[in-house]
Amino acid sequence: MEKKDFIYEGKAKKVFTTDDPSLCLIEYKNSLTAFNALKKDSIEGKGRLNNLISSALFEYLRKEGIPTHFVERLDDLRQLVKKVTIVPIEVVVRNITTGTLCKRLGVEEGLRLPRPLVELYLKDDSLGDPIITEDHALLFGWATEGQLIRIKEITLKVNSLLTSLFSELGIILVDFKLEFGLDDKGNLLLADEISPDTCRFWDEQTKNRLDKDRFRKDLGDVLGAYEEIWRRLSSREARA
Repeated sequence: MEKKDFIYEGKAKKVFTTDDPSLCLIEYKNSLTAFNALKKDSIEGKGRLNNLISSALFEYLRKEGIPTHFVERLDDLRQLVKKVTIVPIEVVVRNITTGTLCKRLGVEEGLRLPRPLVELYLKDDSLGDPIITEDHALLFGWATEGQLIRIKEITLKVNSLLTSLFSELGIILVDFKLEFGLDDKGNLLLADEISPDTCRFWDEQTKNRLDKDRFRKDLGDVLGAYEEIWRRLSSREARA
């Protein structure tokens, strides 16, 4: 598949057209950002790990019946995906309290919620990705009622599947962010990436953080945390 025209560059990825108008090429970067890109750095090897992890998780979810934009991993840094129009809503699922939830509501960190908490955020960096309600999404035309129902349905299924998967690996899926897109037929597909950049992972025994919080909180050994996620995930794949 030939990489052609540059489309877009985000915080962690570049997107290009290909010689197939229905497909795009995503190229992962080594950049690290936090706090709406106010904190920045770059770590050699981080893009490769996110591509490997995200590709493996998309492949797993696809086999479990989740509709995704993922087609195949091409090499260490690139993957082929279906071209989609991104729904301008970020969906966050929280299983355990931490991060901005604790700051906003003054709740204790580390509380396991009785059921997953699903939050919607407007995908707009210039506004700081503000939290929104379903009514906001409907009234301002960011999503239809049917799309919101389907988004929540897929999101909760993804949470169940990934929670179970990572539990096998001795990892707690604390929370994570999902994005969705519409293909040229209007089908809703899980898009973007699923990686330590977009998820919070805690080691089951030590509660060690194995995600981007190591960068956010200056805990050190960011790459080592990402490598540990891939080591456990790839070991499971080898056994399967």
